[in-house]
Amino acid sequence: MAKTPRIDVHSHVFPREMLDLIRARPHDFGMRFADTEAGERLLRDDGHATPLFDEFYDADAKIAGMDRKGLDMSVISPTPMIYFYDLDADRADKAARVINDGVANMVARHPDRLRGMATLPMQHPDAAIAELERVVKDLGFRAIEVGCLMTANETLAEKRYRPILKRVQELKAFVFTHPHFTGERCGLEPYYLTNLIGHPLDTITMAAHLMFSGTLDELPDLNIVLAHGGGYLPYQIGRLAHGYSVRKEPHVNRASSPRDLLRRFWFDALTHDDKALGFLIEQVGADRVTLATDAPFDMGEENPLTRLEKVTGLSASDRDRVLGLNVLGLLGEA
Repeated sequence: MAKTPRIDVHSHVFPREMLDLIRARPHDFGMRFADTEAGERLLRDDGHATPLFDEFYDADAKIAGMDRKGLDMSVISPTPMIYFYDLDADRADKAARVINDGVANMVARHPDRLRGMATLPMQHPDAAIAELERVVKDLGFRAIEVGCLMTANETLAEKRYRPILKRVQELKAFVFTHPHFTGERCGLEPYYLTNLIGHPLDTITMAAHLMFSGTLDELPDLNIVLAHGGGYLPYQIGRLAHGYSVRKEPHVNRASSPRDLLRRFWFDALTHDDKALGFLIEQVGADRVTLATDAPFDMGEENPLTRLEKVTGLSASDRDRVLGLNVLGLLGEA
């Protein structure tokens, strides 16, 4: 019997084509390159920085990383550092096209091992829909990566993004939501807490807005994958549901109960903890969880298969769902 493919839904790239464009026109994108003792880094004008791992832009290096972790396939997505949600329409559209074409070029090098995920110029909805249609129809992508917050105060649930999400649903693609740096947060600047706490906080904030705004009710066939184990959502769904039952504010849009909407989401398995992963699968069901590594970042998972093996009580069929069958279904390849 054929082995169930091991598929990573959360693996980042920084296509060489976009790196070359930034080198040529750094001021257009608010970034510059800098040599450090640890090697070359890319610095953003807001102070955010990233190392430039080979796995970001070299498809062969990406495959080598997958082989080291026992993975058969990865759905590769642009690093959140290059969402470029602050650019004007022309530059944002240009960046998205260059990035997405770069992702497609990496996929073309290993079409049996890689699948592509696109970024969109979300702050310009008409341009975002045009690019969405291009990547689905011309590049064959079935996945879109979107930030949880477009700005520090604007989530994916804002009505101006609804036409984009509606078109994703119509095209039978899925959305992978991933937090990104959106500026200073009170109390989160020290100790890398903007990532350690801020990222899961942004995820539950976005998810709650999608629930209470009525977005999920309006788009019943939209598939959304939440990064980092769903942030705090699976572990605080009881609080959201209780608030829905005793407070009037959550009913302003006549949305369904958060408890009923929890399984509208998919969740990647990146929890960094065996017991947390076991709870996640028990809470939302094995048919809603996918493997994830967050490669090549240091906040990623080096042993995703071992992590899943340590979860007890899973049937063979449930384990196969998490290993890869769920992602194959999202990609339309089941």
